[in-house]
Amino acid sequence: MLNEFWLWLEYLPIAGHIGATWWFPLMESLHVVSITLMLGAILMLDLRVLGLAASGYTVSRMSRELVPWSAAAFVVATLTGTAMFITRASAHVLNPAFQIKMLLILVAGINIAIFHFRIFRTVSHWDISTKAPASARMVAGASLFLWCGAMLAGRWVGHVI
Repeated sequence: MLNEFWLWLEYLPIAGHIGATWWFPLMESLHVVSITLMLGAILMLDLRVLGLAASGYTVSRMSRELVPWSAAAFVVATLTGTAMFITRASAHVLNPAFQIKMLLILVAGINIAIFHFRIFRTVSHWDISTKAPASARMVAGASLFLWCGAMLAGRWVGHVI
């Protein structure tokens, strides 16, 4: 039943158009640019929380300035990724690299929620400190691992059959 859904997606006129025209390389290029912007913003905030960079800035300021960029880039990455996905949906869902990428993105999303809805609530106590609480550093380290892993798995999607 799910396989029929994936095939239905592939046979949508828009999927055929994307896969057969210049739209695919455009989507791929926009996907890479948006991921780069997203991961750059995440990297900067995570390195600040880890105490490894930008200690002259408060965590709250960096979060306030970087999270909107990261969120907007994630939306673009999701839209462009979906556009590429529908061109070969039935193959992608079986691709181990794609499965790993989606799992890592899901866990990274949960990690973000933990940071912003639990740990960040106490930021006023450690905002200016170069050493964030262990829980914040653990989440920041996990974030770096998860997003880098998702990016690497995504790179492998086109090469694993």
